[in-house]
Amino acid sequence: MDAPLDRINYLKDEINKSNYKYYVEENPYLSDFEYDKMFAELKELEEKYPLLKSPDSPTQRVGSVSEKFFPYRHKYRLYSLDNTYNSDELKKWYERVQKECGENIDLVCELKIDGLAIALTYEKGIFVRGVTRGDGITGEDITNNLKTVKAIPLKLFEPVDVEVRGEIYMPKTSFEKLNEENLAKGEKVFANPRNAASGSIRQLDSTITAKRDLSIFVYSSVFEKVPNAPKTHYDGMMYLKNLGFKINPNIRLCKNIEEAIDYCSEWETKRTALDYATDGVVIKVNNLSCQEDLGYTSRAPKWATAFKFPPEEAATKLLDIELNIGKSGAVTPVAILEPVQLAGSTVQRASLHNFDEIKRLDVRIGDTVLIKKAAEIIPKVIKVMDSPEHESLPVFVVPDKCPACDSLLVTRPGEVNLYCENTDCSQQSVAKIEFWVSKDAMDIEYIGPSIIQQLYENRFISNAVDLYRLSMQDFMQLEGVKEKSASNMYNSIQNSKTRPLNRLLTAFAIRHIGKETAELLAEKFSSLDDIINADVCSIEQIDGVGTKMAESVYEFFHNKNNLHMIEDLKNLGVNPVSNVIKKSDILDGKIFVLTGTLRNMTRDKASEIIKQLGGKTSSSVSKNTSYVVAGENPGSKLDKAQNLGVIILSENDFLDIIKEYL
Repeated sequence: MDAPLDRINYLKDEINKSNYKYYVEENPYLSDFEYDKMFAELKELEEKYPLLKSPDSPTQRVGSVSEKFFPYRHKYRLYSLDNTYNSDELKKWYERVQKECGENIDLVCELKIDGLAIALTYEKGIFVRGVTRGDGITGEDITNNLKTVKAIPLKLFEPVDVEVRGEIYMPKTSFEKLNEENLAKGEKVFANPRNAASGSIRQLDSTITAKRDLSIFVYSSVFEKVPNAPKTHYDGMMYLKNLGFKINPNIRLCKNIEEAIDYCSEWETKRTALDYATDGVVIKVNNLSCQEDLGYTSRAPKWATAFKFPPEEAATKLLDIELNIGKSGAVTPVAILEPVQLAGSTVQRASLHNFDEIKRLDVRIGDTVLIKKAAEIIPKVIKVMDSPEHESLPVFVVPDKCPACDSLLVTRPGEVNLYCENTDCSQQSVAKIEFWVSKDAMDIEYIGPSIIQQLYENRFISNAVDLYRLSMQDFMQLEGVKEKSASNMYNSIQNSKTRPLNRLLTAFAIRHIGKETAELLAEKFSSLDDIINADVCSIEQIDGVGTKMAESVYEFFHNKNNLHMIEDLKNLGVNPVSNVIKKSDILDGKIFVLTGTLRNMTRDKASEIIKQLGGKTSSSVSKNTSYVVAGENPGSKLDKAQNLGVIILSENDFLDIIKEYL
């Protein structure tokens, strides 16, 4: 028999080779039976000889539980990328490059993976640390979680010192499977593959991460003490591939900007066939010496740019128009569609906004319609495609009764929506509970729509307050709910009892009051009792709160049923904590509007920082707006800001203002 160390090394090499073949080259090397047999033997030997266990062993991918992630300062900064949106902008960028580096500049094009950026550190070929991008200067150490991603090598084919940057992603097929499983269990459903990848890789329990199907594409590296290190980016990528890393197979070396533009045009249509989400192309100067000469701005390299694909559109058949009753009683028509791939996920539902929009578009069941999705916004129907069948299809008839409770629908002055005003309407009650647990409100995890529906139908709850009366045993009586899930649901509800006051105010769903106004109210009044005792005049004096809003707040807190609900919440231990802790007054008196998708933080996080620095946020642009922060795919708010002459900040401009306080 082989000596234990020799046998362990043999098994490690075979299993690592199998992982590389399967997860990087997608070319299976061992059968499942052979793999499992070798893994079991290796685990047994390492348990018998613990001193022979090493960091590069495949058994280290199993996972463990951590109390928290710790910050880690990057040795080499991870920069953002500036964006371009058309060929003219790409040509202007290339002209600037040529001024610094000469006429004949090779470029490398790579698909821009819509995932989570991370940095991997290897010492003498052994994976020692993995860190999230964070703000580019400091990230979070998630080494144990990254070890569970089988496409990340624990040991390289050469003993080199290198830091590698990559993008963690979840394949579309795996994303859809995960959402189906979570929906069935009443757990969190992710909006898109990027959110699923980010949520999976940042689990404190890395055994959960290990169960998620995550992968990686690496896109750059920094070598240390490597003789004859690559002189070009493309050669560097090929070297990474030879070391055992997974690079995107669609990387292409281009002689000039025209070839790069052709690459962008080609993948704008071909990307839909990929099993991973991509939102653009990254174009880099190939020569590393030229990259060094070009250098960086405060936020991005001058030698690279991202070409962003336009919002994706797709045509599909309208199968039905479903009527949903929202938390306010508003009846919203929703398009039920023949499933179609759009922006990285399968879409089966799309917004029709209201009945006036159906009439304007002349949408009829059976039509072929064009749907559109920008960033992470819910898909919407934007037009009916021309077809000879359209005229023969029946015109949609606007309902006069609530589809849930059969009450007569009414209109409200100045509004286009129809409303069900029956407060006992089942669909309206369920919608209020769903909003209560949502991320913007009380942020109660694990309580999804299917769980709420079961709780409501089984008469465990009739309103949101009843959630706080539930026991673990109540959850375990639901279909498909086991002890672990019941514990998660119960604890999440208990944890929500100390949410900030603004979240509770948002959860109340007071007419005309959104989360931004709820934040203004929470800043002015330190408790529910203070708001209850306030008159209309004192509420209206808050900057950003109009007369209608003030009257609505006053009426809500002087309604007998609402006061009874608040008393019940207090008795059940719901005790909202105070809000934002100020760090500075540098933004005092400034009003910000955030639009589009921010790459370095969520809009909620940006809003929180603005308030910590003395500023305010608003959901709409007006002459009182100080700044509009425009992320990717900004909407009509940007146009309005330009018309009003409001100062527009890019995300990088905004980060420059707040960087000292991050």
